[in-house]
Amino acid sequence: MNKTKGLSVAAALMALLPPGVRQGAWAAGSDAPEKTDVKIGFIPLTDCASVVVAAAKGFDKKYGINIIPSKEASWAAVRDKTLSGDLDAAHVLYGLVYGVHLGIGGPKQDMAVLMTLNHNGQGISLGRHLLQKEVTDGPSLARLIKAEPREFTFAHTFPTGTHAMWLYYWLASHGINPLTEVKTITVPPPEMVENARIGNMDGFCVGEPWNARGIFDQVSFSVASSQDVWADHPEKVLGTTAAFAKRHPNTARAMVMALLEAARYIDQPENRSEVARLISAEAYVNAPLSVIEDRFLGKYADGLGKTWDEPNPMRFYNEGRTPFPYLSDGMWFLTQHKRWGLLKAHPDYLAIARQINQIELYTQAATQTGTPLPESDMRTSCLMDGTVWDGRNPVEYADSFEIKA
Repeated sequence: MNKTKGLSVAAALMALLPPGVRQGAWAAGSDAPEKTDVKIGFIPLTDCASVVVAAAKGFDKKYGINIIPSKEASWAAVRDKTLSGDLDAAHVLYGLVYGVHLGIGGPKQDMAVLMTLNHNGQGISLGRHLLQKEVTDGPSLARLIKAEPREFTFAHTFPTGTHAMWLYYWLASHGINPLTEVKTITVPPPEMVENARIGNMDGFCVGEPWNARGIFDQVSFSVASSQDVWADHPEKVLGTTAAFAKRHPNTARAMVMALLEAARYIDQPENRSEVARLISAEAYVNAPLSVIEDRFLGKYADGLGKTWDEPNPMRFYNEGRTPFPYLSDGMWFLTQHKRWGLLKAHPDYLAIARQINQIELYTQAATQTGTPLPESDMRTSCLMDGTVWDGRNPVEYADSFEIKA
């Protein structure tokens, strides 16, 4: 495993200074942000919280920038506006960034992941019409699909994105081939529940609060959370183009520092309800507070009578474990892109992750904010089907699945 390397000499020296002096130094002289007004795109999802909180609570001003949150309609819009420069950075799907870098799921352009914004907190829902067929979970869904000769339709939010990968992984783990046994379509997150309501799909995978909204509207019920697929999985990232990160390194670092402060604030239990109320506003997620708050606080219900306290709720900071841009996290999405035929040949998994994930810049920002750093830029996880992912043998891992393209 590759240990996370230290800071640059300048950053290491900065780390010796008292915090107040450090913050002033980052915002002055050669370390001043090259661009002070930064427009960060977001999709109305619960996990946009750190972008909203950084701006609303003034964490951006602390580091010499002014974050302008920009609400977008779809992930395709986020992609296009980031590539054109209309957005400086974005709350964006991990797999979208990697897909664009490789020229799948959009025009090819070198990209950068500055930090991970959250772990967990997405979900897989089924339409309530399936209850008439006695479908309440993965195994009963698999039995119906194999027994009933019709086209079953499932929605995700972007072809190379996280929700597509969670949906495909969950279906395949129950013996359902997502490429041949069902039809998949792309639907923007805020439109997911309405499309389910009018019968355009049998199920969907989307971020919160839209699974909870489906239950609230009595349109759908939950069969899995994304953390059931992979506990503490990587989800949204702060993404930008490689060109922006290269031209504006101080601005990029300031954005990370502001969002690290926001992430730490959000993960303090006493702040969660306040943040839920903030992001519920029309300018942000635009959903009833009750729809957002329960799952944000880790209180889950499946819409069929079961309730529980979720052991792996949406996390933004988690003592520095969540925001670190692990190389193995980015590599995992590449293995799934290869598994499902989005990549025709194996890429150089580690080299690409090193190109995209800005470990050095993140390390500088983490040091300035007192955010703990992990011992390694790789981590080990066990997914729902018992497979272990640690980033060491990505080619073997990608080829190991029985159900694949």
